[in-house]
Amino acid sequence: MTQESNRDDAGTGQTASDAAPGLGAAMGRAIDAATAVRTTTSPNPWVGAVLLTTDGREFAGATEPPGGRHAEIVALDAARAAGADPAGATVVVTLEPCSHHGRTPPCTDALIAAGVARVVYAVDDPDPQVSGRGAAALRAAGVDVVAGVGATEAAEQLAPYLHHRRTGRPYVVLKLAATADGGTAAPDGTSQWITGPAARADAHRLRARSDAVLVGAGTVRADDPALTVRLDDVPADRQPLRVVLGTAPPGARVHPCLELSGPLPDVLDELGRRGVLQLMVEGGATVAGAFHRAGLVQRYVLYLAPALFGGSGARGLFEGPASGTIEAVWRGRVVAVDRLDDDLRIVLEPRSTP
Repeated sequence: MTQESNRDDAGTGQTASDAAPGLGAAMGRAIDAATAVRTTTSPNPWVGAVLLTTDGREFAGATEPPGGRHAEIVALDAARAAGADPAGATVVVTLEPCSHHGRTPPCTDALIAAGVARVVYAVDDPDPQVSGRGAAALRAAGVDVVAGVGATEAAEQLAPYLHHRRTGRPYVVLKLAATADGGTAAPDGTSQWITGPAARADAHRLRARSDAVLVGAGTVRADDPALTVRLDDVPADRQPLRVVLGTAPPGARVHPCLELSGPLPDVLDELGRRGVLQLMVEGGATVAGAFHRAGLVQRYVLYLAPALFGGSGARGLFEGPASGTIEAVWRGRVVAVDRLDDDLRIVLEPRSTP
């Protein structure tokens, strides 16, 4: 992804120090560039970059699919293709530039060779192969480096990647859907559809941003879900890994899938080793309850329909023992509330994310 612009960069923005006045707006555009590639770069991080030349031109780039160029290189190549000289430029990027050979050469080497004067980045990369080495390599070559500009927004955007690099495990998103009185299925077991088309499409976008989708074998036997992303703009080869806790029956639509068993922390360790950055847990209620009680959920996404079962017989969001006292009730924080036609999407996080 490349973009050239001559927009004024004098807008207000969050800066880490007086060394980077006015660059918050450029960081915002780098974050926008990263958003556009959110579903295509994993297991590499989805990073955006903006190169500001000394003559006031701007070139944006974002990380390409695995094996492709990183965001900084895309921006450098875009500038050169337009006849712009990157020497003396400022590069604004959402993540600390890499300094090691992976699928591609180090971005720090390319930035130094291009003669850029300053690199402004939002978030330190916790990957042990980078982890401050990128910034150190740039400074050692005489490049001015400013860290922390737009850090809050960039860290939110990169949360699954950062969590995986720090813990070795996927960032777990638990997706739930219920009526306004907390029911997920009628007493006879029927549950489709509680929410409307807009909420269901949004859940597919959440799947598209996830590297794997997990359900229990009981859900496979009861509902026979395909667990695929059904969106026109998601290519067939970008489907998430389908994971079943237990054994999926032969002929189930979830095949081919990865079947895992054992303690949930071990399951997460295995998925982390497989490069799963974000895991979407779709249930059912037994699996949802197990992840919740184990404190293994980083984000809850609850779709709430304006419908009522109106009694005590409906099935709830979680199976298993509830908190025994009001003092023991799980309490998190509301990250966002959005209306999706008639339904609501409520995003919750633990007050202290595990």
